[in-house]
Formats: sequence, structure tokens, C-alpha cells
Amino acid sequence: MANVLPACLLVALLLLAPALAEQQERGLIMNLDIGELCLQSAQCKSGCCHRVDGLSLARCAPRAAETQECSPKSIYGVYYKCPCENGLTCDADKTIVGSITNKDFGLCRDPRDSRRR
Repeated sequence: MANVLPACLLVALLLLAPALAEQQERGLIMNLDIGELCLQSAQCKSGCCHRVDGLSLARCAPRAAETQECSPKSIYGVYYKCPCENGLTCDADKTIVGSITNKDFGLCRDPRDSRRR
């Protein structure tokens, strides 16, 4: 009977290990999935913490694809328009006032695509 308890504990640990590993991979504060509440973009797997307006809650959102509206990357952690996917650039007029008010919106473009220049 004494050997049965350690064997049960071992089986329980083996069954719980994958669940515990997956829970740490996602996290409550970092590595957040799309749709989860966030305070800044560094928390999101996508790298974009998005809000609709100044009074709405920010949620992790996918980055902007080619020809979609975007915001240039900034020091602020929350965007009204997400930055572009990797490899694309946000073709926007960058002004000091626009960067402070987070209103420098543009379109995502592929910098290697010479036809659009």
C-alpha cells in the first residue's frame, strides 16, 4: 500500500506537466493572444495592443497587412491602428503633433515593391 501512493503521485505529475508547461507559455501578463486585454504592445504575441478610441479597453490585435491602415511604431504602448507585419513599412506622414496625439496613420507597403513608388 505504501508503494501505491508514490506511484499515483508520479502518474499525476506526468499528466499535469504538459498542462503546466502550456500555461506558462501563454501567461497572464505576457505572450497574450489576440483579443485579450492589454496595457501595452509588449504584452501581446502580435506586438500590437489596439484600442478603438480613448475610452475603450485595449486588446491584443493582429498587425496590419499590406495596404491596410497602420501607425508607425512609437514609444507608446497602445495603438489606434496596428503597426505593419514584419517586412512591411508604414507609409505615413510623421509629424511631432501626430506622434504625440497618435494620429499619424498611413498604409502598409512592401518596401521592395518598386511599382508603388
